[in-house]
Amino acid sequence: MPTADDDATSLTRLSWNAATRAHNAHKQDQASFLRNGGTTLFAEEVALAGDVVGQSLLHVCCNSGQDSLSWARAGAVVTGIDFSDEAIAFARALSAGSGIAATFEQSEAVAWLESSTVTYDVVCATYGVLGWFKDLPRLLRGMARATRPGGRLVLVEFHPLVWTFSAGLDTPNDPYFAPGQAFHEPVGDYVGAAGGALSPSGHVVVDAPFHNPHDAVSWQHTVADILQATIDAGFVLDVVREVPWANGCKVIPELEAVDGNRFVMPAERPSLPLMLALSAHKPL
Repeated sequence: MPTADDDATSLTRLSWNAATRAHNAHKQDQASFLRNGGTTLFAEEVALAGDVVGQSLLHVCCNSGQDSLSWARAGAVVTGIDFSDEAIAFARALSAGSGIAATFEQSEAVAWLESSTVTYDVVCATYGVLGWFKDLPRLLRGMARATRPGGRLVLVEFHPLVWTFSAGLDTPNDPYFAPGQAFHEPVGDYVGAAGGALSPSGHVVVDAPFHNPHDAVSWQHTVADILQATIDAGFVLDVVREVPWANGCKVIPELEAVDGNRFVMPAERPSLPLMLALSAHKPL
């Protein structure tokens, strides 16, 4: 019998399918960009992952595959998984068009992690992933299952605090502590709002505003929730960083663009952590 969680996943998939089409409409010839040596990776995940040449890498919630193919371009043997059929179809076409090999599989992440018997040198999830999972400990256990002994976990996320201020610094809206509470909101056109920070191949301004007819369902997880789930899954934390900028995404309306396709707090405002980055390893 279908459950409420199944319904949330189906609804959220529809929202992401619609948003994925809108996001890619802003990006110029991505295949040529990647084929000619371009990358969509940021310094934080590159530093945490270390040398990936010849390493097997699992990209959880890979969306349209740009980062996955950038990892492959850097020398990794990449598998990307995502529940959006629209995103996976785009990723496969982008792989073919760029000539960069990677494997892309369409599946809900937890189900895939719990059914796969393959293990990887690096398991990563980056930028707007963890909040889509109600059962965060289960997700991290799945990631641990997919990590070979001695392998590495890399997580780079927008800091959970930003969702409290996602409507604006003067209008905090969502609670920081909200265990088990589901939030319903369509996936928006954050690529368009970024004004090119997420379009390194060249940004296309789309005249018609994007309206997503489908709600997406998400959950709030605190920093403590994320760290504890990582530890409880059997990982050993190596690096934990709170970062005062957001890569690529204007997660709070008042953020200001700076070099490196980053967004920071306005100078007249107190600083806030805008990203959380960590690496961990699975003991031998």
